[in-house]
Amino acid sequence: MSSLQYQDLTLPVGQIRGALRSTIYNDIYYSFEGIPYGQPPLGELRFRTPLPAEPWKGVKNCTEFKVKPVQKNKLSGKAEGSEDCLYLNVYTKMLISVMLLPVMVYIFGGGFSNNAANRSLYSPDYFMQKDVVVVTLNYRLDSLGFLSIKDPKLKIPGNAVLKDQILALKWIKKYIRHFNGDPDNITLFGNSVGGASVHYLTATNQTICMSGTMLNSRASTPPRDYAFRLAQQHGYGGGDNDEEVVKYLQSLDAEQVVMHDLLTEEDHRNGIRLTFAPVVEPYTSEDTVVPTEQHTMLRSAWGNHIPIMFSGVKDEGLLLYSQLKNFTEIVETFRRDPVTILPYLVKQNCDEEECLMLAERLFNFYFGNKNASLADVIHYYGIRDFWHGLHRSLLSRLSYATAPTYLYRFAFDSPTFNHYRKKQTNGEILTGVAHADDLSYIWYGDHSWKLDKCSPEYKTIERMVNLFIDFASNRDYNYQFVYDDECKRYPFIWWPLKSTDPYLALNIGETMQIIEIPEKKDLQIWDSMYVHVKDQLY
Repeated sequence: MSSLQYQDLTLPVGQIRGALRSTIYNDIYYSFEGIPYGQPPLGELRFRTPLPAEPWKGVKNCTEFKVKPVQKNKLSGKAEGSEDCLYLNVYTKMLISVMLLPVMVYIFGGGFSNNAANRSLYSPDYFMQKDVVVVTLNYRLDSLGFLSIKDPKLKIPGNAVLKDQILALKWIKKYIRHFNGDPDNITLFGNSVGGASVHYLTATNQTICMSGTMLNSRASTPPRDYAFRLAQQHGYGGGDNDEEVVKYLQSLDAEQVVMHDLLTEEDHRNGIRLTFAPVVEPYTSEDTVVPTEQHTMLRSAWGNHIPIMFSGVKDEGLLLYSQLKNFTEIVETFRRDPVTILPYLVKQNCDEEECLMLAERLFNFYFGNKNASLADVIHYYGIRDFWHGLHRSLLSRLSYATAPTYLYRFAFDSPTFNHYRKKQTNGEILTGVAHADDLSYIWYGDHSWKLDKCSPEYKTIERMVNLFIDFASNRDYNYQFVYDDECKRYPFIWWPLKSTDPYLALNIGETMQIIEIPEKKDLQIWDSMYVHVKDQLY
């Protein structure tokens, strides 16, 4: 569409003005961007549980997405964005239909420190070829979203990010009917730490966790004195007093608060990946989201009663390509300091002799008796940071959940359209399926282009989008519809996983088929690392 046409909509909280947009394939849809779901988390609200957005007068312009949440730009090294960031976007194929449409709510990844919900990365073009309502949302990032303070009087227990997301879901549940969405059929999905967020929340009708669960190493951080460290790094000269630290941090510009380097050498040695991430809250309140260790939470999680689809990609470790290029030094570090190869939980629960024995076993599995290669190191980190956390989450579901659990493995390798491999490797690696590459096949973005509908890449888009929408729409979870090479739908039996065989997955490559995942032997050796802490495996 050469010029925007506008569409006004009246909500109980006020009027909004959206726009009619066209997909790359000329499908028309309604777009409402920058709708406030929470009050700006400024001043005294910084770090704290968000409050619902207040009603407004007049017509709010919702024709363009809002500026990104405050974050450190990894390329420039400078802070950018706005602390006023609690906004969401709604896209719908139609505002009136015989039946309300299924709703799909997406939570973006980015290590809880980067990214934003905008059409540059997450344009709904592929979804808007279908009868569905899609919602994307922004939330606070980094220290602004995860600062945790022990003193209950200060009301900053942590996990404000997850509480932002919960508030957005409440807004969606309450108002999505006005966009022709079904409030009783909401599917929450996300990638990486977005997938982990989905796993923490599991508060909708069904969920899809893409390359991220709450048991991934990048989905939590142990309690530390990060607030005190952060204040000191920005000039605070007082003592470790919670009230004074919070007062000081609230006096800083938001751009300062997200600029830091707080992890110690010991933190790195222990494999702590993120400074600010979900944390076990130091006390219980009415807003508590993470009351205890994640593996314990899963045993009695409310989400055990809803269907979940998990996923991983073939070469998750390519995410770290730029950090792993000097792989010989990494392998030598494992030789010199063996326990660094172990999972954090194992190191915390085994004595020195046990740790050394387990470390030797793991080292020999990946690097022993051969010249280690970059591919070996990438594979190790893919299992360590993604696949084993996913596997532990699957084992927990199969032990405690009553609802179906599914697993897909994304293995479609395109030389041109796997955008995240191209980005993560600076174009140096021409093959492979990197962390987040499946996003290239559900979201259109600035990096995408119009594909021939007969191309393998477009067929993969059809398969992925149809798979997701069928999961969101189909109330018979004994199978999902998938697609043959001509993109014709036929019933493909994809049974839920069973505890007797947790290694079966729908493999999405050039074709779609049920396979025993190639990562099985890796996952079994990682399971064996928990021999002395079995109660913490899942």
